[in-house]
Amino acid sequence: MKLMCLGLVAVLMAPTLMAQPTDLAARRKQLNDLLAEQWEYTLRTSPILASMLGDKRWNDQLDDASQEFIDKDLVETKKFLARFEAIDVTGFPRQEALNKTLMVRDLKMNVEGAKFKPWEMPVSQFSGVHIDLPQLVTVLSFSSVKDYEDYIARLKAMPRLFDQTEVQMRKGMADGLMKPRFLLDQATHQASEIATEEPEKTPFAKPFQKFPASISDAEQKRLREAGLAAIRTAVLPAYVKFTAFMRDEYAPKGMTEPGMWALPDGAARYNYAIRKMTTTTMSAEEIHELGLRQVTEIEAQMLDVAHQLGFQDLASLNESIKNDRRFYATSGQQVLDLYTNYAHGMEPELPKLFGRLPKSKLEVIPMEESRAKNSPPADYSAGAPDGSRPGHINVNEWDPEKRLTLNFEAIAYHEGIPGHHLQISLAQELQDLPNFRRNAGYTAFVEGWALYSERLGKEVGKYQDPYSNYGRLENEMWRAIRLVVDTGMHEKHWTRDQMVAYFHKYTAMDEPNIQSEVDRYIAWPGQALAYKLGQLEILKLREQAKQKLGEQFDIRAFHDEILVNGALPLDVLDQVVTDWLATQKKQ
Repeated sequence: MKLMCLGLVAVLMAPTLMAQPTDLAARRKQLNDLLAEQWEYTLRTSPILASMLGDKRWNDQLDDASQEFIDKDLVETKKFLARFEAIDVTGFPRQEALNKTLMVRDLKMNVEGAKFKPWEMPVSQFSGVHIDLPQLVTVLSFSSVKDYEDYIARLKAMPRLFDQTEVQMRKGMADGLMKPRFLLDQATHQASEIATEEPEKTPFAKPFQKFPASISDAEQKRLREAGLAAIRTAVLPAYVKFTAFMRDEYAPKGMTEPGMWALPDGAARYNYAIRKMTTTTMSAEEIHELGLRQVTEIEAQMLDVAHQLGFQDLASLNESIKNDRRFYATSGQQVLDLYTNYAHGMEPELPKLFGRLPKSKLEVIPMEESRAKNSPPADYSAGAPDGSRPGHINVNEWDPEKRLTLNFEAIAYHEGIPGHHLQISLAQELQDLPNFRRNAGYTAFVEGWALYSERLGKEVGKYQDPYSNYGRLENEMWRAIRLVVDTGMHEKHWTRDQMVAYFHKYTAMDEPNIQSEVDRYIAWPGQALAYKLGQLEILKLREQAKQKLGEQFDIRAFHDEILVNGALPLDVLDQVVTDWLATQKKQ
């Protein structure tokens, strides 16, 4: 996230406004040039993001978490905002005018969020330098000697990033900006696990275990020795130092209350998180009440399946599932195989649902051990836009014997196809859109689409096993419960035990999943609200399209229209689809 400072706007805007061209072609060029400049700045100041997107120009660098950079970045964001706002888009094509609208919106949100100093709370069990850096090995490509030399340079730079992060954490301690202690204890354990590994057994050593055939044996030996030396002398000492700081100084001072309300300006912080994550103006109370209604609605659907399976109520079915070993995984490999089969089994059905399909390939791989214990059942890592790296479903193999398999099918569709992989890959391939839109990540759209995609499997004949269909409904319930428990915790002062009890009341979810989910909502307020709100918006627009178009309604055309603009805020998506429907009606 790009963040920037408040003071220079008036000074900066005056000369910018005076220099505005009046010619339409010149104004369009001005906007396109500024979009390109801003994107280049984003990549240059976010080397890890650039690498994830396949741009290797800064592959030997890490991001900068120093206060000096944060302050300069805030100033630059204010400058960009003033310059974008000054451009007159009268007469622009619709997409180009939308480019300005979205960029201004994004920059304003980032400037507004800066007052909450998110950089002073950079670590939890769910995110932070200690678990983000090991993920580099899954998003980088290693095809040349330079790729390895750049990676080794990054390994050597890691102590600097850890030190900068510690400085920010100390500021957070002074300002009362910290996560709850029990989450920080988990993060301490995560860091400690890497700190105590032998260099060759750390996740950082994986690239040195297998080299491309194009690299000579002598070079392989040199690079392996240099890489392991960097891990031994730079990376591991940084983890040891960071673990000691976490254990002895930081975690013991963590919050005692888990809700965001307990932080300084807690209510304002949570309201901002809701607006940013959901791209709506709904209040916490409105979302809570919607969640309660959704729980009741989905409970009725689940009860229908329970009756089909011969159970009188959900409680007896859920108890039966929890006590039946056939519904649990037996090994990590079985978990990986199930996800793989479900994801690739959907591929032949896609032409029934979409007119456009992505070129990017999808792979299913194990999640990194360093984060698996406190992570969801699976998640997704986008491929490189140039096709040099496929998209990945990262499958959590931790403690498989305690993981129910009922919802694996739905999660595979969510994380893979037709969910995240299809939507994100298609967006990356939209050559007519500027880069910031091709890589946009509005959570309500991205996660709403993925949750909507779980239902699409049902529409093309998947979920043949009624228990798997029950797992799909459990996933629906899971996301509805999020609306209740996230707002319950951060707005209504719920306890963690209340959140766990609410899950147990309405689902048969396995214990590892419930525990990690509850802790996730505490660590990342507001994010979990986006899934159901985004899904409901897409379902609403689909119903509107069916009613207005009647026999002309084509599910493939509808899906293509939803996806052809990349990810959008929900209010913008509503207007885009409304405009499209008006055009379709005239045909």
